[in-house]
Amino acid sequence: IRDSPMRIRDWTLRPENRCRWAAKTFRKDFKSMMTPKELAILAAKALDEKKGKEISAIEITDITTLADYFVIATGSSNTQINALCGSVEKLLEEQAGEKPLRREGYRDGTWVLLDYGCICVHVFSAEARSFYDLERLWADGKPLDLTGVLTQD
Repeated sequence: IRDSPMRIRDWTLRPENRCRWAAKTFRKDFKSMMTPKELAILAAKALDEKKGKEISAIEITDITTLADYFVIATGSSNTQINALCGSVEKLLEEQAGEKPLRREGYRDGTWVLLDYGCICVHVFSAEARSFYDLERLWADGKPLDLTGVLTQD
């Protein structure tokens, strides 16, 4: 009864346990756990290092169980979009020991999604970002202040 499916499901649906559950389930070598907010900030730093544009983060913890944060950025070309995603993957792997659970959109290069369980990183082309307008769709979420994280340009 201790490890019944219902008890495990209830534990994994709590926002503070989503990343921890994913790490234990899909990776056995996880190090110290970072909070979803820290991971979102780290992803924003990685995007900023590769000159991503219009970087924003939205806390959606209270709205959905999809993730705790969306980190959104714009790249100027397919090559830059893939470089931005590579930078996020490398930094989160090195500093947090996190690997994406799923990657989508690498072939198209107009919208790439990196799903880490507790955060989703969306990297768009300018046209795709204005078309999908995730900030409008998730307007009920709380914007995360990234002023101290991003460089001024």
